[in-house]
Amino acid sequence: MSIKKQFIKTKPICKVTFSIEAKDADQVSVIGDFNDWKIEDGALIKLKNGTFKGTFEVDKDATYEFKYVVDGTYVNEPEADSFKWNDFAGAENSLLIV
Repeated sequence: MSIKKQFIKTKPICKVTFSIEAKDADQVSVIGDFNDWKIEDGALIKLKNGTFKGTFEVDKDATYEFKYVVDGTYVNEPEADSFKWNDFAGAENSLLIV
């Protein structure tokens, strides 16, 4: 799993690439504050090597809670910038700080 950030100098955004290895999975999404927690808006594409990957533009100078959804199971990003307890979910969420 990994997160790569590419800051755009001419715009107040950051392109964030999420990738997660899930060879046996059929569907993987990344959901969070940046896409209103909508699975369909965070769908990742499966590559030939079994990694799911997707790039999203987010506003910079912000912090976002997020999780992966792997075939219906919620998974945190171990390489997240931090983690935050979420009372609504009753669990920790990964944090993305841009």
